[in-house]
Amino acid sequence: MQEVAVEVAVNKGRGQMKFSDIFIKNLKPESTKYYKREAHGFAVKVWPSGAKTWIYIYTFEGKRKEMRLGEYPAMKLSVARTKYNEAYELHKNGRDPGAEDRQKKEERRLADTIEDLVKEYIKKHAKVNKRSWKDDERLLNKEVVPIWGDRKAEDIRKRDVVLLLESIVERGSPAMSNQTLKIVRKMFNFAVERDILQHTPCTGVKALAPNNSRERTLNEAEIRALWANLDAGIISDEIKRGLKLILVTAQRPGEVIGIRKAEIDDRWWTIPSERAKNGRAHRVYLTDLALGLIGETKGKDFLFPCPHKKKIKQIEAHAVGVAVRRNLAWPITDNKGKPLFNADGKPATENKLGVEQFTPHDLRRTAATFLAQMGTMDEVIDAVLNHAKQGVIKVYNQYRYDREKQMALEAWERKILSIVESKPIGKVVSIQQGRKSK
Repeated sequence: MQEVAVEVAVNKGRGQMKFSDIFIKNLKPESTKYYKREAHGFAVKVWPSGAKTWIYIYTFEGKRKEMRLGEYPAMKLSVARTKYNEAYELHKNGRDPGAEDRQKKEERRLADTIEDLVKEYIKKHAKVNKRSWKDDERLLNKEVVPIWGDRKAEDIRKRDVVLLLESIVERGSPAMSNQTLKIVRKMFNFAVERDILQHTPCTGVKALAPNNSRERTLNEAEIRALWANLDAGIISDEIKRGLKLILVTAQRPGEVIGIRKAEIDDRWWTIPSERAKNGRAHRVYLTDLALGLIGETKGKDFLFPCPHKKKIKQIEAHAVGVAVRRNLAWPITDNKGKPLFNADGKPATENKLGVEQFTPHDLRRTAATFLAQMGTMDEVIDAVLNHAKQGVIKVYNQYRYDREKQMALEAWERKILSIVESKPIGKVVSIQQGRKSK
């Protein structure tokens, strides 16, 4: 009763009171909390500590209630009055604004964080629809979760996305910035489709770095240097052989590094549909050079096994790219193992592979380009690469080109050996010419 009496006493004539910023600022604390009110229940509660809380005082179902609007000065008078007006309108329409506010707060508490959204996206979209879902998971957990993880997904704004991408570019990884945008956009679109969010913050966000077309191929001198320098590089034997096998077979890095003994039958390697990027089982002819790089298969399952003995699996595909990047810019240290720096203050590095920047996939493109230069027909190159036929031909032409693939890869083996051994080879006869001579 004493508290209510204080409220009434200090608010005599409250119907004529109108809050101002100066009035609220000058309110002084007393020995007990007290209220100052405008009309219709808009009030400020002043605590003995000096703290001030905006509240709405109202009666609902015969009970006096208080709804907290916010704290002064963090919440300005204009914002507090707006929140009060919203609550007043709800009360005037027969609803309990305090209960609805508590419900909103509970919904807010239960709303997905970015970490929650990442897990749901991976489980319900990426794993279901993408063979490369592990790449999405790895990227999100490295680039996004450490920055946004505990934030509510609904709080992420366009500016947040731009700042995230800028930070990745500024650390010297423009391509990763573009890839992050690609995956983050997919994740937020998934959230909108599932009604987790109303809008995506990626609308209108553009890649901050130029998307360079994939045109990198190695020339003969680079193939020769890479072949020789891989043995001197700081790379595991499995990855060295894997990189060479990508070049020799022209297959995708992930498919090569995941090869299993059960997939090999004599000289043919069948990439099962569940491992092929396009979902189509694919037969690859294994030349002598390819078989030598695969090595002994007896007693093995994965032919490029993970170095962790407790993990019965293949090397992760991304590890091949990481090994290449590290050896293209290996840190230089002194005789005590301390890093050395250039005149500009950046870490000193050396290129242990002896070629300009490239990726494992560029080796596949290199093989395809040389096959074309050697006169191999486009449809045979597509068959070697396991590219899906386009248009009506994919319905009517069911030929698998096994004989032509074998001839093309044998010719490519001879070309590689001539390059790495610096020996000329005889004129390479195209498949078309070979057919005419028979």
